[in-house]
Amino acid sequence: MTSFSSEEPQTSPAKSVLLTRHEQRNMAVQLLLAMAAFGLLLCGWIWQWLFAQQSDIGQILFGVASLLVAVPVLRSALYSLRSPSLHGVTDQLIALAMLGAWATGDLMTAALLPGIMILGHILEERSVIGSQEAINALSHLTRSRARRMLPGGEIEEIDNHRLRTGDRIEVRAGDRLPADGRVLTGSASLDTAPITGESVPQEARVGDDVFGGAINLDGLLCVEVTRTGADATLGKVIALMQKAEHAKPPITRLLERYAGQYLVLILLIAAATWFVTQDAHSMLAVLVAACPCALVLSAPATAIAGIAVAARHGILIRSSAFLEELADLNAIVVDKTGTLTHGELHLQRTVLAGQESSDAVLCLAASLGAASSHPVSRALAKLLPREQYLPLEDISEQQGMGVRARTAQGEALLGRPAFFSRNTIPVTAEPEHDGPLVGLALNGRFLGWLLLSDSLRPEALTALTELRQLGLQRQLLLTGDRASVAERIASELGISDVVAQALPEDKLHQVSAEIAQGFRPMVVGDGINDSLALKAGVVGIAMGAGGSDIALASADVVLIGSDLRRLGTCVRLSRACRKTLKINVFIGLGWTMLVMAAAATGLLGVGGVLIAALLHNLSTLLVLGNAGRLLRFDEPL
Repeated sequence: MTSFSSEEPQTSPAKSVLLTRHEQRNMAVQLLLAMAAFGLLLCGWIWQWLFAQQSDIGQILFGVASLLVAVPVLRSALYSLRSPSLHGVTDQLIALAMLGAWATGDLMTAALLPGIMILGHILEERSVIGSQEAINALSHLTRSRARRMLPGGEIEEIDNHRLRTGDRIEVRAGDRLPADGRVLTGSASLDTAPITGESVPQEARVGDDVFGGAINLDGLLCVEVTRTGADATLGKVIALMQKAEHAKPPITRLLERYAGQYLVLILLIAAATWFVTQDAHSMLAVLVAACPCALVLSAPATAIAGIAVAARHGILIRSSAFLEELADLNAIVVDKTGTLTHGELHLQRTVLAGQESSDAVLCLAASLGAASSHPVSRALAKLLPREQYLPLEDISEQQGMGVRARTAQGEALLGRPAFFSRNTIPVTAEPEHDGPLVGLALNGRFLGWLLLSDSLRPEALTALTELRQLGLQRQLLLTGDRASVAERIASELGISDVVAQALPEDKLHQVSAEIAQGFRPMVVGDGINDSLALKAGVVGIAMGAGGSDIALASADVVLIGSDLRRLGTCVRLSRACRKTLKINVFIGLGWTMLVMAAAATGLLGVGGVLIAALLHNLSTLLVLGNAGRLLRFDEPL
């Protein structure tokens, strides 16, 4: 894409895709100059038609028109000499073609050529505006007002950019969440479609993580802010889409490395054309046809569309490189806890020792569980609302063993089997169970066992079956949990290979071994112990909801909604992007070579320079239109 900028092009990866005010003003000036040049050209043509004997006046008008559009072209070409690139090659070739037209006395071509290229550049920018507006729309979601709760109970309304981690905010029905956070009080239905792509509202309750940009459909929430600004989910989406502008396929990286040599080669071809044909128009047409604008645009346009579509589906892809890698994966290494399972313990069943009421046992267990921070105790505490807990006195906890407290009915104990042995309380036989198991006693009498387990995600089987159909036949369950639990989960999901009781370094070595055997695995996890494995995999994918910060930072892809079915979406989207990119590179490279050949052989005729400029702009629009087709990719769950 020809830049014709009035200042040195910026190459910083942090540059935004959105046009700055200066760029918009610069483009407006270029358009004004081009339209003025076209007006003078029209006047020149009319003059020569009406007064053929005074054609010199028409030539003067053509010369003035060429000078108007020469300024941005020559300035851009001079800037490009400082930092060679494919964009710079385009600017230099257009400048050379214009100078060549001047040298041969073809002032009309010297004015028309840069004018057409400037108009083409503006049309290209207008074609990319769909992606730009998508990013801009996301940016608007990050700007809102927030109701911050002050220590004294007062509420102040502030701009959400002033929020800090740890602030407490009030979110009323109809409000947009101003930042990522965790629900402290209240419950509500949230429309998370802008972030996760899910059309079904998410139920937010106490303890749930919520994303900035979601809309509170009903209810009143008190939320503690956990992430703001660029660290928040929407901030990361915007940064990734902006970064996609700088994506380059291998062929583009190769040409950029040899940009100087490419320019010399084109000049040699143009010189050879002049030597053979003695036709200046053919030589100038070769220079114009060789502009690699379509090739330069092929990867960024595809990457922006792909990452925008992924974000719409609740998938954060950190780099277009990983968007490419997803297409070639043939294996998956997956963690269990928090990935295939919810990562939270739930009461599976109770085994009562006598004729005790099940409701009474659960009420006592929940009350004792609320007195401890142990994961098993927290799971039991969720069995009942806080207002239904029994009053407790003289609470004491023996770390890793159990909890003792006094109730209105007497002394109650909740804990592991060994806890009751130490307190000389006889228990019934322990039931067969793979997960955590705790007992409950009251006044020295054993009441029964409570069996807990982590529940399997309902979509896990569907997701892994889809991946097998996509060619990821090698599937390995890699977990730090016990072998019996891992084997049971694997058998339910059809996973044949299991490695259990693995430490973080064991997971790293196992992933490295998979790659050494020729597999290209995606590694899926959520915890701190998965971070090394996520980094080692060809593509590391972290569960966004509930995943640890280290895991999220180590991953290449983040599933915001933690729905495993989006793994298949990742692979299918990647393959669609690769197909689109191949077509774009073919258009960019093949079209350029075809038009160059036509120009060199004189097939474009006397107006070859202008025809080459029009065909050049057509190829860039074809590339942008082909990339835009990706935006129709949609996989509702």
